[in-house]
Amino acid sequence: MWNQFFLMEEYTGNDHQYVGKLHSNMDKDDGNVKYVLTGEGAGNLFIIDEKSGDIHATKRLDREEKAMYTLHAKVIDRRTNREMEADTEFNIKIHDINDNEPKFAKEIFFASVPEMSEVADDADDQTYGNSARLVYSILQGQPYFSVDSENGTIKTALPGMDREVKENYQVVIQAKDMAGQMGGLSGTTTVSITLSDVNDSPPRFANHSFRVTAVESTEVGGAIGRIKADDPDIGRNAEMDYSIVGGHDMFNIITDQTTQEGVLVVRKALDFEDKRDYEFRVEVRNTYLDARFVHGLQFKDYATVRVTVEDVDESPIFTRNPYVIEVHEDTAAGSFVGVVSARDPDAENKPVKYSIDRHTDLERLFNIDSGNGSITTLKALDREMSRWHNISVVATEINNPRQTTRVPVFIKVLDVNDNAPEFAMSYDTFVCENVKAGQLIQTISAVDTDEPLVGHKFVFSIAPANPNFTIVDREDNTANILTRRGGFRRREMSMYLLPVVISDNDYPIQSSTSTLIVRVCACDSRGNMQTCNPEVLPFSDGLTTGALVAILLCVVILLMIVVLFAALRRQRKKEPLIISKEDVRDNVVSYNDEGGGEEDTQAFDIGTLRHPEVMDGNKMRRDIIPEMLFPYRRTSPAKDHNGDVRDFINGRLHDNDSDPTAPPYDSLATYAYEGSGSAAESLSSLESGATEGDQDYDYLTSWGPPFKKLAEMYVAKSPDRET
Repeated sequence: MWNQFFLMEEYTGNDHQYVGKLHSNMDKDDGNVKYVLTGEGAGNLFIIDEKSGDIHATKRLDREEKAMYTLHAKVIDRRTNREMEADTEFNIKIHDINDNEPKFAKEIFFASVPEMSEVADDADDQTYGNSARLVYSILQGQPYFSVDSENGTIKTALPGMDREVKENYQVVIQAKDMAGQMGGLSGTTTVSITLSDVNDSPPRFANHSFRVTAVESTEVGGAIGRIKADDPDIGRNAEMDYSIVGGHDMFNIITDQTTQEGVLVVRKALDFEDKRDYEFRVEVRNTYLDARFVHGLQFKDYATVRVTVEDVDESPIFTRNPYVIEVHEDTAAGSFVGVVSARDPDAENKPVKYSIDRHTDLERLFNIDSGNGSITTLKALDREMSRWHNISVVATEINNPRQTTRVPVFIKVLDVNDNAPEFAMSYDTFVCENVKAGQLIQTISAVDTDEPLVGHKFVFSIAPANPNFTIVDREDNTANILTRRGGFRRREMSMYLLPVVISDNDYPIQSSTSTLIVRVCACDSRGNMQTCNPEVLPFSDGLTTGALVAILLCVVILLMIVVLFAALRRQRKKEPLIISKEDVRDNVVSYNDEGGGEEDTQAFDIGTLRHPEVMDGNKMRRDIIPEMLFPYRRTSPAKDHNGDVRDFINGRLHDNDSDPTAPPYDSLATYAYEGSGSAAESLSSLESGATEGDQDYDYLTSWGPPFKKLAEMYVAKSPDRET
C-alpha cells in the first residue's frame, strides 16, 4: 500500500472533507478487494470507501486539540474474507490555519521597572507559515515606555523617572499575528508598572533647631523628647539612624524603628542646681546606601538640640547609702552608736528631720535624734541574741512632709567576752567499784557563745585536794577525768559531785563551775557497767544520810498540811451578821445569790407575808397547775392580835410542814409580822414616817433579856443619854 502520510488543513465545516486515497497492489479493480480502516478516529472521525479506498473526515478537525492521527488499513478478499495483505500504518497530520487570535497569558501584568520582561505567546503553529509570527506594539504608555516589536520586551523610554513624582503607570500592549499583515488577528493586555524605590533621596531635618524641656527628677534612661527627619524614600531606603555628634555625658539618642524618630534619653541624673542648660548636635543618616547615588549626595543631615532642666522639689539625699555601723555588745542603754546625715538638694536647702521606721525596730532598741541624726541605744545589746540589726532611717523635709527618703542602716554588734564557758553536753559518768587508780572515766569538752578573734582556748581544773578524782587538760579544749584511787563502794557513797572549773583565754577572763555527777556502779571484769542502784543496807547498820533527809522532809510536809487544815477550819467559821454595833439600818449585808426573777414572784404571794390580816387562804401557787388530790386548807388569820411572835412563827412552820402544796425542797419564808398591839409598832425604817430624832426607845429596856441587844443598839443613840 502507498500514500502512508496524509496532510490536511484544519477543517471547520459541516460536510465530509476528502483526506486522501489508499490503494493496494492486490487491487485489480475487479471489485474483489475490500478496504477496512482501524485506529484513532476510525469509523466516527474518519471513514473509508470499501471499494475505492477514499478517506473522508466527518467532523471538524482542530489542530489546537490534536495535530496528528495514526490509523491502520487492511485489504480483505470479499469472497474468502481473508486478508490479502498485512496491516499498513499511516498518519494524518493536520495543518494549521489562522483561526486563533494572539492571547496573552494574563489579562493584566504587573511589573516593576527595570526587572519586567513578559512575552506573550500564540497558540498557532510557529513552524508553519506566518500565522504565529507576532508583532508587538504599544497602544498606551508613551512616551514613558516602549516595547520591542519582536520579543515584547517593555523598556523605559524616558530617563530619570522619579517614583516620588509618579509611582504607578498603566501600559497597553498589542500582539498581532501574520507578522502584522492585513487579515491577521490581534490581542491586547494591560501591564501595570510600578516604579520600585531606590535610595536616591537623603534624610533632611525640616527644622534644624530643637528645644526640649526636662525635669531634674527624670530617671536615668527616661525619655525627654523626640526629633524627626524626613526621607521621601520608602522601605529600607527610608530607615535612618540618629546619633549625637561627639557623644554626650548626660544624654543619648536612640532610633525608634517603628516611627523612624530619634528619642532623647537621660544618661546621667540631672540636677537643676548643678546645671540648667545643655546644647549638642544630632546627626541623622540613612542606614542603607545605594552606590549609584553616594558620590553625588550627602545622605546625612544635622540639627542642634537645646535641653532646659526644670527645678522640682526633691526628696532629701543621704550622704551614704547604706550605712554600716559597728557597736560593742556591752554598750549601755543611751550610748552613742553612729550618725546619719541627709540634705535637701534644692536651692532652698530646707531643714530635714530624722526618724526610725519602727516596723524595722519592733523591739525599740535604738533611738535617733530628729535634729542631727545621732543614733543611740535604748536597751543593752546582746550579740548572742542578735548579731545584726537592720533598721530604716527616714529623712523628711520639715516644710513638706511628703518629701521623704529612707536609707537602710546595718548595725553590727561586736563581740565582748561576757559569757563563761560551760559543758558542751550533759554527761552520764560512772566509776566501777573495782576501778584502779589513774583510770579514765570521762572525757569532757566545753562551749562558749562568745567568738574571740583568736579562737577559743579553754582551761579545765578541779580542786587539787580532791581525794577521789583528778583532771588532765588535753590542750585541745577537752580534758580527761581520771580516778585518783580505787576501792569505790556503793554502800559508802553511791554518787560523787565533782565541780569542774572551766576558764577561757579572752579578756576579761570568764570562768564557770560545772558539776560532773559520777555514779558508783557495779561492773564486770572488763569494766562494763552492770548496775548502779545503791545496795539495800540492813537496819542494824543504821540509816544513811539520804534516808534521814527523806524522813525529815516527810515530817515537814505533814506539819505544813496540818497547819493549812487548821487555817481553813478557822476561816470557815461564820462571822456575825452585824459586825458593827452602830445602827442596824446602816449595815448592808450583800449576798451573791441570784434570785429566780419572775419565777419567785409568781410562785409565792409576797403580800401574804406582810400582815396576817391580809392573808388569803384561797391563794394557790401560780407556777404549777393545781391538782385536786387534797382539799385546799384555809388558814385563818390570827384571832389574837396580842399573840406572841414566837407563837406566830411556830404556827406558820406547822402550816408549811403539813401543806401538801408546799415545795418539796427547803425554802426560806420571811415574815414582816411584829405582833399585834405592839407599843413600838413597826421597827422598820423603810416604813417609818418619823425620823430618829422623833423616836424614844427607852421602853425597850423593859422588854427583858431577849431584847437586851436591841435596847443597847437604840437606847444608846438617844439624845438624852448622849448628853
